[in-house]
Amino acid sequence: MNFKLVFNVVGRVMFLVAIAMVVPLGVALLYREDLRPFLFSIALVAAAGWVLTSIPAPNRSFYEREGFFAVGMIWVLMGVVGALPLFFSQEGEFSSFINCVFEASSGFTTTGATILTDIESCSRGVLFWRSLTHWLGGMGVLVLTTALMPSLGISSRYLAQAESPGPVFSKLVPKQAQTSKILYGIYCGLTLLEVLVLKIAGMPLYDSFIHAMSTAGTGGFSNRNASVGAYGSPAFEWIIGIFILFFSVNFTIHFLVLSGKAREAWESDELRFFLKMVGIATLLITLNLIGFYDNLGDCLRYAFFQVSSIISTTGFSSTDYSYWPHFSQAVIVALTFCGACAGSTGGGVKCSRVLLGWRSIRREVHKIIHPRSVQVVKLDGKVVEESTLHSVLVFLFCYVLLIAGATMVVSLDNFSFTTSITAALTCISNVGPGLEVVGPAGNFAAFSDLSKAVLALLMIVGRLEIFPVLVLFSRMAWRKN
Repeated sequence: MNFKLVFNVVGRVMFLVAIAMVVPLGVALLYREDLRPFLFSIALVAAAGWVLTSIPAPNRSFYEREGFFAVGMIWVLMGVVGALPLFFSQEGEFSSFINCVFEASSGFTTTGATILTDIESCSRGVLFWRSLTHWLGGMGVLVLTTALMPSLGISSRYLAQAESPGPVFSKLVPKQAQTSKILYGIYCGLTLLEVLVLKIAGMPLYDSFIHAMSTAGTGGFSNRNASVGAYGSPAFEWIIGIFILFFSVNFTIHFLVLSGKAREAWESDELRFFLKMVGIATLLITLNLIGFYDNLGDCLRYAFFQVSSIISTTGFSSTDYSYWPHFSQAVIVALTFCGACAGSTGGGVKCSRVLLGWRSIRREVHKIIHPRSVQVVKLDGKVVEESTLHSVLVFLFCYVLLIAGATMVVSLDNFSFTTSITAALTCISNVGPGLEVVGPAGNFAAFSDLSKAVLALLMIVGRLEIFPVLVLFSRMAWRKN
């Protein structure tokens, strides 16, 4: 393991986080709030970055093992350094450092789970930082690093591969730094477009930035206690719901559309599967809610918004679906597990894995009926390698195993089984709200420090899709050779 070069990469990311903290510092200055939380944090994080980047690394050998190790280390540290402005602010429940780490981890991993019981009592600078962590974590801090600092002197492909969600990693163009710039160009463009549309629709500019950044990262932090439902505006719900879907599809699709290859984009099996899931789930919940709301239009609006919010793993809420019929809640839980598309800012298992798993099952059934036949699994018309299918099965097994383990730990707090398992599921899927105590109107404040620490780690495991974090805790990865 080339530790010196890994520390150099970590140091560069620390510098980037310190620079990002200047933005909420400016917001705090604009609204004449206390600047010290951000000034102290910027100084500490920048100093840490300077120390790490000062370590000489003459050996520039950087391979897949270093990439996974660096990514795992960076994302664990992100929760700590991101917690500093919250801890120094001492607002609300932020007097406890574990609460701050939980909130920051939830932000950077775009989970949106919160320990705050009164969000609106926090300062604007702190709330802006919460949503900015969503935006930074959505596309990936290392993707941003390779876009802004391409001269790492190493192959950044391994960093992007370890951080990118989905069973298959691919680049838009041959150079990873150029791919990163294209991705962030699309990302920034869609974010600013949503800010503009929300402002035109009547949302205050500050609120528009908060919700656009949270939408872009499919995170779900809001500056209102009742989330998007606080506005009581159908227009806001439809706008945010539609933009959520934009950020939930593979960014390669956006690139193809912008390149004039819309037909090729539509041929994506995962995209069509994702849209079918959204349509079917919306229809089922709408029908199940008839009689629950005053008219069919309200049923459709609430169903569409919550389906978009949950399958994208954003976690915004326009109503408390904990009171919905049990069938609708079951659909919500299934969408939590499924998640968005690979290569998007969304979390969960990813639609591509669900689709590959389904086609693998269908192939096995076919082989039982026709034992001499040769059957292959295809995605987008291409044969999927057996190694990829194997990794999907291993991933799903690890996913379920981690949910079971975390549920057992959380159960020590004596919450109901529904609360415990949905808390674990929503954290590893990076969704945010679950059911009962952790429902859309609830929070994670009542959990013990042990449960918060486990759930925070689960968020990071889910964001990095398990293996980079497992590499970090592997003894073999810590060996020099």
